[in-house]
Amino acid sequence: MTIKDKTCIVGVGQTEFGHRGQFAHKSQSVQIGEALEEALEESGLDRTEIDGFSSFSMDSNDPSLLAPSLGIPNVNYAGMVFGGGGGGGCAAIANASAAILAGYAKVVMVYKIITQPPNMRFGASYGRAARSDPRSDFHRPFGLMAPGQFFSLFFRRHMHQYGTKTTHLAEVAVAQRFHATRNPRALMKTPLTIEDHQNSRIIADPFRLFDYCQENDGGAVILVTSAERAKTLKQRPVYIMATAQGGAASWGQGLTSQNAPDDIYPSSGHRHMAPRLYAMAGIEPKDVDVAELYDHFSGMVILQLEDYGLCKIGEGGSFVENGGIKWPDGNLPVNTHGGNLSEVYLLGMTHMVEAVRQLRGTSTSQVEDAEIALVTSGPSNLPSSSMLLRR
Repeated sequence: MTIKDKTCIVGVGQTEFGHRGQFAHKSQSVQIGEALEEALEESGLDRTEIDGFSSFSMDSNDPSLLAPSLGIPNVNYAGMVFGGGGGGGCAAIANASAAILAGYAKVVMVYKIITQPPNMRFGASYGRAARSDPRSDFHRPFGLMAPGQFFSLFFRRHMHQYGTKTTHLAEVAVAQRFHATRNPRALMKTPLTIEDHQNSRIIADPFRLFDYCQENDGGAVILVTSAERAKTLKQRPVYIMATAQGGAASWGQGLTSQNAPDDIYPSSGHRHMAPRLYAMAGIEPKDVDVAELYDHFSGMVILQLEDYGLCKIGEGGSFVENGGIKWPDGNLPVNTHGGNLSEVYLLGMTHMVEAVRQLRGTSTSQVEDAEIALVTSGPSNLPSSSMLLRR
């Protein structure tokens, strides 16, 4: 038994996006309510039909508090994906689908809000002394105190093994910035060139300023229901073909421990999930029309292209050369909304929203006749996750 085509995404809603700390005065429940209003309006669902909640990354927005504040009368299902960061986004959709198929809920709300306090930086926690977590003693003394430093080592190994260049990183950043210039919601719309990227300061070699995701506030809500219920709603249903979560046990805490085996170290840690994902959907990598690949750092886009079979291992750099992921003429349009790098960083929620828009035909960088979209969450420590959607 699989979930293929048995559940659908029927509504998406987003808050206003702002730079770090801009919405610190707003409670997260208020912002979730704003995104939910938009999702309900476009779907045609009534809020009283929602009876399930699904989130990830240690979300502190408890359904027992959210439900009454949002006017939702019953909570029949509540699920949370283990782990921090953005690895659990697609897994939260998977859990919503599973709950619906099991009969635990009829409409599940997947949600995530980021409100970054002005006086604290995301990722800074890795550098703090933590008596309760002695594992950090294995990376802090070596200067590994922020996510960009961890991920830069994976990509540096890829450069060493396969000859990948920093100009390949620039290709990712430039393509996504171009997509963002077409997206009125994007926070970063100033055009970017290869030269701009190469002249920007290095933060964690080989990653430069424009290889990093943004620091910002905002959030999104995604509504999931059965395929049968979806037929009666406002929007063209977007079918959930397949989902996968987890990863190879040998990857595990590979991000912070840096001890993954040689064959998967210079990767995104998704290579274990991709075959399961395609098998469930009954398709091959060549069938993917558009990809929304998690991009907390530009290099991870290149490594995911390889892990998901969209190009051969070691050839991710050459795949993105000369605008290879740029809409409309690239090998495969990637992150057509601008991604975490240029639209907004919402732990991957906007990647799922953009995939929905592509399959509805409403993206600002619309791929002609887009039928199948790949979405990824992470890369991260386990679990990461991904999904395939179809129109």
